[in-house]
Amino acid sequence: MSSKKMSVVFAALAAVSLSACASSAPDETPSMASAVKFDDGWARAAESGMTAVFGTFVNTGDREAHIVGGESPAAARVEIHEVAPDAGGTMAMRPKEGGITVAPEGTHELVPGGDHLMLMDLTGPLQPGSDVALTVTFEDGSTLPIAAQVRDFAGGDEEYAPSAHGHG
Repeated sequence: MSSKKMSVVFAALAAVSLSACASSAPDETPSMASAVKFDDGWARAAESGMTAVFGTFVNTGDREAHIVGGESPAAARVEIHEVAPDAGGTMAMRPKEGGITVAPEGTHELVPGGDHLMLMDLTGPLQPGSDVALTVTFEDGSTLPIAAQVRDFAGGDEEYAPSAHGHG
């Protein structure tokens, strides 16, 4: 093969290689929401005021997923709460500072007497057997729509009423 033909072949190969590199963008990190699902979601039935949502967040990804908030058409606002000891050692419900972190390939349970999503200022009654829709927001701005079945639940000693925990 002549040197002129070889130069053309090398130029063509170089162009193909460069165009392949230019067309393949670096892999973007998937959103936190894309690696998380919500299993066994349920909400405590309530006529008005506030109630709680429970279930299990499952992270199938290889990095932490950090839930920082939420919203629902069933409530004026959604807050992330925990039940933890107060200064006097009594267990009290309060907003959970920093939200919820779900470990890589891990789970985080929302349970009565522990972490939960609080539906504040309900827009209407939540009747047993119906579903309530929520959207949780992650630290990276991604969102995950979830649903919880509304159930009758007497619970332990939890009080989800404004007067019991200073919420108004």
